[in-house]
Amino acid sequence: MGTFVSMHQRDRHFFRFFRIVRRDGEKAYPVVTLIEFRKARASREAAAVLGIEAGARVFQFINGLALHGSTVLVEHITLPEAHFPGLTEAKLRNRSNTLYNFYQDVFAINVVETDERVTVARANKMESDQLSLDLGTPLLEIRRIAYSYHRCAVELRVSRLNTENYEYVGARPGREEQEG
Repeated sequence: MGTFVSMHQRDRHFFRFFRIVRRDGEKAYPVVTLIEFRKARASREAAAVLGIEAGARVFQFINGLALHGSTVLVEHITLPEAHFPGLTEAKLRNRSNTLYNFYQDVFAINVVETDERVTVARANKMESDQLSLDLGTPLLEIRRIAYSYHRCAVELRVSRLNTENYEYVGARPGREEQEG
C-alpha cells in the first residue's frame, strides 16, 4: 500500500504559490523553459533579502513560463549556494517536478510560506524578446521571497508578467482554511 496525493490536493498545493490565471479565470500548469543559469555573487539587495553576506555565492537563473501555448511570464530567481550545494544547470533543467518539489526532493528544503509585493516595471531586452513585446512595455512585477521553516529565506524571485491576457490573483485571507 502506498501514499498518494489526489489531483485536487496536488492542484491546490500548486496553485497556492502559482497565482497567474487567464482573464477568464482558467488555470493552467505552465510549461517552463530554462533560459539562463549561472553562478554569481549576491548583490546587496539579494544578500539583505536572503540573509547572507553581500558577495556570497548564489545561483541565478531565468525561466520563461508558457500558458496556453505562449510565454507570458519571465522569472529571475536567486538562490543562496549554501542552501543548494551541488545545484547544476543540468539538474535544474532535467527536474521532473515543480521548483518547490525539486527543492524538497533534492535539497531537503521545504517552502512553507512566501511574501509577495506587486508593482509595475518595463520590459528589458531579454523580456521583450521572450514575451514577444516591444522594449519598455509595462509588465506586472511580482517580487517574492520564499521561506522555509523558521522564516529562513531560501529564494528571491522577481517575475515579470504580460498582463494582456493574464492576471495575478492574490490569496484572500482565510481562503485556504475554507477550501480544506
